[in-house]
Amino acid sequence: MEVYITIVARTIFLYFLIVLIFRLMGKREIGELSIFDLVVFLMIAEMAVTAIEDHKDSLIHTIIPMFLLMIIQISLAFLSLKSQKIRHLLDGKPTIIINRGKVDEHAMRSQRYNFDDLMTHLREKDIKSIADVEFALLESSGKLSVIEKQKDKRNQPELPIPVIIDGRIQEENLESINKNNLWLRQQLRKLGYDNIKHISFCSFGKGIFFIDLKDEKK
Repeated sequence: MEVYITIVARTIFLYFLIVLIFRLMGKREIGELSIFDLVVFLMIAEMAVTAIEDHKDSLIHTIIPMFLLMIIQISLAFLSLKSQKIRHLLDGKPTIIINRGKVDEHAMRSQRYNFDDLMTHLREKDIKSIADVEFALLESSGKLSVIEKQKDKRNQPELPIPVIIDGRIQEENLESINKNNLWLRQQLRKLGYDNIKHISFCSFGKGIFFIDLKDEKK
């Protein structure tokens, strides 16, 4: 009887401990978890199961690794906020699969993404044909964001392209819209922005720039 009470007590304690750890690590939907998030969650869950089954082992042997993983995860999340390179390493970056109605097969191969995957995701969005798609963006979470073609060519959608993130010019994105570094700097100077490093985020679409400056308090 004492064994069952111990197992129940451990289960309840570890349940609330895991909920606390996950809340401290931040709220993210299951579909938005990165590979690193998923690995940490699985490791913590496995530790909890082992601790419940092996009721003779001290709980401290489980609690310490759990909190260590939490600290690692929070630290990496903090670093990803400060560095785009680390963010791309941990979470990956979006990939344009269809650009202005043209399928980018090279981008698909680089993401191990095939036409069956593409058609499956399109059907989930009630899109029957690739010919109906103007833009398709494979997000780092694995979801496919789609903008359909419009019948009226004058109102054809144009996906805003991030050209500056965290004060760094996105050369690949500039190439995708047939622009270069020099053009971007010239356009920003006309708008009164001389220092790229002061720009937190800048996108370009339909001939319009959206610019968000960094918080000076940071």
